[in-house]
Amino acid sequence: MEKGIAIAGNLIVDYVKMIDRYPKPGMLCSILGRSQSVGGCAANTLGCIAAMDPSVPLYCAGRIGEDEAGKFILDFLEKNGICTGGVLTAKDEMTSFTDVMTVQSTGERTFFQARGANAGFCYEDLKLDEIAGYDMFHIGYALLLDSFDEAEAEYGTVMAKTLAKVQSLGVRTSMDVVSEDGERFERIVRPCLRYCNYFIANEVEGGRVAGIEPRRPDGSLDLENLKKICGKLMEYGVKDLTVLHAPEGGMYLTEKGACGFVPSLKLPEGYIKGSVGAGDAFCAGVLYSLYKGYSIEEALAAANAAAAANLSAADSVSGLRPIGEILELAEKYR
Repeated sequence: MEKGIAIAGNLIVDYVKMIDRYPKPGMLCSILGRSQSVGGCAANTLGCIAAMDPSVPLYCAGRIGEDEAGKFILDFLEKNGICTGGVLTAKDEMTSFTDVMTVQSTGERTFFQARGANAGFCYEDLKLDEIAGYDMFHIGYALLLDSFDEAEAEYGTVMAKTLAKVQSLGVRTSMDVVSEDGERFERIVRPCLRYCNYFIANEVEGGRVAGIEPRRPDGSLDLENLKKICGKLMEYGVKDLTVLHAPEGGMYLTEKGACGFVPSLKLPEGYIKGSVGAGDAFCAGVLYSLYKGYSIEEALAAANAAAAANLSAADSVSGLRPIGEILELAEKYR
């Protein structure tokens, strides 16, 4: 019997506005369309895995408010067959939401985020006895879960403690990070890595944790530096695998020293409708592939294709599709 994947973290409603351009302060732009979808690590990643393969048992842990946005998230999870036993409802808090401004011509996104109930989600909310019944546990986003980002005397942070406790139950652990400006990466993310079987993040986030710039001055991706970043993250304690994704593709490094770069798909002009949730879709592709025993190269190919499927829609979930269609996409646009 399959044990499945448990994911804890941000539960958000995204309000996506498609705009003609991003305005300068005090200036006006036109909203060309709007949509509403779930967002955040937990709902996005679980929703993608559920679409890829409904047979995989899935479990969600997080915190929502007692409001319409919270009901919207619960309805989405339940509709996709995801166990909501770990989702707590806080009566006096609003559900977290994000206003996502997406430039129609480029897919470039800007986020305005209200933490809401996510700020109160804490270690004590987790039902470790339920999580112990799953094969894998993923949590995200570090830097956007206030209680889990707090310092902890023994482990460094509460998220590090969480990963350590779950790992001690025999469950494989994984984490993701949010992108932000600032210097918190070293203090908050590094202590967690020694308790991760897998670390999955984008090139900017990985570079900030490692203190290495992933791009050259002209903006091009520096593959040698990307490999160095992966190496640093493994030195900080990641047990089995580090994966960094960028628009150009994904880089991996295993505990045995195997390293490789798998390019993104070559998508036709006009294909990309938005990039909200593309990182979560990539992460879902990696987690699903590892769970199913794919090789690392196959896992990154599937992850790139899952991200490409996500890019076909303005929101984070409308582009999701079964694994067979995702692999067909990988072949079509290889």
